[in-house]
Amino acid sequence: MAEEELPAVLVLDIGGTHGMVEDLAALLKKHFHLITMKEFLGNKEEMSKKIQSVFVFECRPTIDRELLESLPNLKVIGNSGVGVDHLDLKMISSFGVKVTNTPHAVSDPTADIGMALMLASARRLVEGNVFNFLGPSYFFCCDRDDLPESILGM
Repeated sequence: MAEEELPAVLVLDIGGTHGMVEDLAALLKKHFHLITMKEFLGNKEEMSKKIQSVFVFECRPTIDRELLESLPNLKVIGNSGVGVDHLDLKMISSFGVKVTNTPHAVSDPTADIGMALMLASARRLVEGNVFNFLGPSYFFCCDRDDLPESILGM
């Protein structure tokens, strides 16, 4: 399918400080024609008719009334995060636009990090790591060479 035949999606930017990750953009380009906000603002009249979706990455671009009014064929706003607190759902739905998100995308990683932090705290992992880098002489007032056959931590 030619790029012009693919559904057009508005994104803030690709790469850079505030743009989406380039690997993600490459994946999206397989299925969509990506239009950056700079391209959109440069030729608003022509681009506004093509755009059917907005991809929100890290709360950008900001979805406001002005943007929604300028996109007459907009059907869906895809949010690449769990929450939608940054979106005015009532205003968006008044334009007949649907909003999607990824509610379970980070459930497992969040649980993993929570467990890792609890285990690290219980086993005093951070203190042990500091001990590893500073060496026993920092804590025991002796040089590491003085403890060649000693077992520390038992």
